Amino acid sequence: MTPDGPWLLASTVGLAASLLLAIATWVASQPLRDVSIVDAAWSALVLVPALVVAMLVPQGGARTGPVLLVAGAWALRLAAYIVLRRRGDGEDARYQAMRRHNEPYFRWKSLYLVFGLQAALAWIVSLPLMAAVSSPRPWGALDAIGLALASYGLVYEAVADAQLARFKANPAERGRVMDRGLWRYSRHPNYFGECCMWWGLWLVAASAGAWWTIPSPLLMTLLLLRVSGVALLESTIGQRRPDYADYARRTNAFIPGFPRA
Repeated sequence: MTPDGPWLLASTVGLAASLLLAIATWVASQPLRDVSIVDAAWSALVLVPALVVAMLVPQGGARTGPVLLVAGAWALRLAAYIVLRRRGDGEDARYQAMRRHNEPYFRWKSLYLVFGLQAALAWIVSLPLMAAVSSPRPWGALDAIGLALASYGLVYEAVADAQLARFKANPAERGRVMDRGLWRYSRHPNYFGECCMWWGLWLVAASAGAWWTIPSPLLMTLLLLRVSGVALLESTIGQRRPDYADYARRTNAFIPGFPRA
C-alpha cells in the first residue's frame, strides 16, 4: 500500500492523539516532579496512533485483529512492568541529569524535550502498525512469518524481564551479575526480544505493501543499541557490578549465543 489521502489524514489524527496523551502525562508529572513517568506511557504513545487509524480507515483486512492483539499485549505488559519496577523510586537518574542541565524552567522545557519528543518518536515506531491495520490486501506467508517473529520477541522479552525481576528481588543476589536463564546467552535479552518484535511487525506491514515503514524497526534498533538501551546501561553498569567485566567477556551483548570459555 502507499499512503493515500484518507490514510494520511487518519495517521495525522493518530499523531495528534499521541501528542494529547503526552501532554496529559506531562500535566500529571508536574506535581510529582517526575518526568520519568513518560516511560510508563511510552507503549501507549505507540499504540494510540494505530488504534486511531484502525477506527478511521474502514478498509482494513485480516491483519487488523492479529496486529492489534500483539501490539496491545506488548503495550500492556511493558507499561505494567515499568510501573511495578519503578514504584516508589522517584525520578529516574537519566531525567534528573536532564533536569539539572536544562534549568531554569525545566518544567516547561520538558513538555517538548521529553514528552513531545517521545510522542513524535512513538508515531514513527507506530508506522508499521498503522499501515498493517489499514491494508485490505489478502493475508500472505510473510504475514505469518512476521507475526511469528513478533510473538517470539514479545515472549522472549517478557521472560527475560521476569527472570531479571526475580533475580533483583532476591536479597542474596544483591551486587551480583545476572547470568542465568536467557541472560546466560545475552547481556540484554530483553532488548533483543523487543527488536525481534518490531522487525516482525514490519514484515507484516511489508506484506501489506508498506515497505516504506522500515524507519520504525531501524529507529527501534538504534534506540535499543545506541541511545537508551545497551550503550547507556553498559556505560555505567561496570561501576555497580564488579563482576560485570568477566560476564561481558564471555557473553554476547545483544544477539544470543553460547557463552565463551
